[in-house]
Order: sequence, then C-alpha cells, then structure tokens
Amino acid sequence: MLATGAAVSNVTALAQVDREKIYQWINELSSPETRENALLELSKKRESVPDLAPMLWHSCGTIAALLQEIVNIYPSINPPTLTAHQSNRVCNALALLQCVASHPETRSAFLAAHIPLFLYPFLHTVSKTRPFEYLRLTSLGVIGTTSVITHHFDGTLTVLVSGIAGINDSMMNQMLCICLTGALVKTDEQEVINFLLTTEIIPLCLRIMESGSELSKTVATFILQKILLDDTGLAYICQTYERFSHVAMILGKMVLQLSKEPSARLLKHVVRCYLRLSDNLRAREALRQCLPDQLKDSTFAQVLKDDTTTKRWLAQLVKNLQEGQVTDARGIPLAPQ
Repeated sequence: MLATGAAVSNVTALAQVDREKIYQWINELSSPETRENALLELSKKRESVPDLAPMLWHSCGTIAALLQEIVNIYPSINPPTLTAHQSNRVCNALALLQCVASHPETRSAFLAAHIPLFLYPFLHTVSKTRPFEYLRLTSLGVIGTTSVITHHFDGTLTVLVSGIAGINDSMMNQMLCICLTGALVKTDEQEVINFLLTTEIIPLCLRIMESGSELSKTVATFILQKILLDDTGLAYICQTYERFSHVAMILGKMVLQLSKEPSARLLKHVVRCYLRLSDNLRAREALRQCLPDQLKDSTFAQVLKDDTTTKRWLAQLVKNLQEGQVTDARGIPLAPQ
C-alpha cells in the first residue's frame, strides 16, 4: 500500500512539474527571444493537456503573439521565398491555434475574433514547394480537417502525407497531428458554417481542389462537402448560377483527372458533393446536363470495387438525376425547353 501511495505521489509531482513547464512556455511566447522553442514544446504537448486551449486564449498576449508569427511570414508569400524553417515555425503556431479552434470553450470566441481570416493568405498560395504545401495543409487543418482523416483514411494517411516530396519525419508527424485532431468543422457546425459562408473559403477551397496535392485536394473537398451537407450551405451554393457552375466545373475537372490518376479517398468526397448537390432541384436539373460521363459508366468500377459506401452514393446520384426526367416514346431523355 505504501509503495502504491508513493507511486501516486510521484505521478502527481511529475504532473505538477509538467504543468509548471506549460505555464513557463506560455509566458515565453510573449518574448521574441524565447518564442520559437516555446512554440515547439507547446505544439508537442497540445494532445496531452486537455485545457491548453483555454490557457492559451485567456493568457495575456498569447494569441497576439501567435498572430504575429503568422503575419511575420506574409512578406515571404509573394514573391514565394518561404523556407522550411519559416514554414515549420509558423506551423507550430498554427497547431496551437488549431487547438483553440477545436476546443468547445474557445471555439466561439475564436470565430468571433475572425482569426481564421489571418490564414486565408496562405490558402491563396500556389507554389508547390514543400514549405508552401505544408503551410497550406496546416492552415486547412485549422479551418476544417476533422473526421475525414480519422474515419476514412486510417493508416493510409501516413503513406499519403509521406508522399509529399522531401517531407521529413518531424514535419510528417506534425501534419498527421493537425489532420487527426480536427478543428472548426468538428462540432457546433451551424455556427461554423455560418461563419465560413461570410468569408472566401469556398473559392479558396475550389482553387486548391483544382491544383493542389492529393492530400490538399482531399481536405479542401471535405470542407466543401461539410458546407454542402448543411442546408444553409447548400442553399448558398445553389442560390446563383455562377456559384453552382463554379463548383460543378471544378468537380468535373477533378473527375476527369481522377479517371487518369485514380484516388479512392478523393473520389469518395467528390461523389458525396455531387450527391448532395442533387438534393437541390435546380442543381439536379443542371447536373442532368453536366454530370461527367465517367460517373455514369464503368470508369471507376475497379477503384470502387471494395468501397460499398461510395458505390451506394453513386447509384443514388444517378437515380436522383433520373427521377422526374421527361423522356420521349423511346425512353430517351428530352432536352429541357
């Protein structure tokens, strides 16, 4: 019994020491001389300290220091001169903001302060170098990556992330943590969707969906999917022809690219976006004319042979587009008047 009591006492003492270190690192964020190491250490601990987000949010000057880290690299975006060291450092700051964005106690205040807007310049970047790709992925992680990674990617995420040219183990582990823990699109979705619809997140996601890496495309498509799954988001995208046509055009380009370079993960989210669009009557009518042929024939049969969920979504999509369609005497669909 005495041995057990001593062990418990030692664990408690160790926890207190760790707690004191957390307080020390948070204080060190306020000083430019000690900030870099504090960012690194805190980003490592964010999984093991449940209340780190409130501690960061309510401590004096901490959020301002994190935003300063973000703003400091704006000049390196255009022209694109961002180095791996700069990217690593700012991504440690983004990891802490992701922690704040995903915590139920701080998420609303995080949105009310419009902090995600500070990340949008990173999503505007088009450079395909490793530092920029890492920066975009981490920024997307703050804005929206959640159960898409945990539920659908499982162990294959490591392979996908490590496929980014030149990425090292430290950067890969950081990226995995960002993607696995989730952020804005995790809970309280209506509040988040309402916020996102007031920003330029949809065109930014569409740009990444068109030209990003496979992982970036998948995360961006998932964010669009989450917006579409919300009734307000679906109505917003289908409100004007310009919005719908932009989304449909990018999805169509992705299907064409996927027919040449298949990715079951990415295809799953593309199909889900199309299926959700078909729930809107005006969008359904337009999709009858513009749905890619590759989704109607057997182009993806081999890719989806073991994916019953996506096959079911695809079958439902085709069924939705056939319902209510006017045909001639031979059963051939008539063009709309």
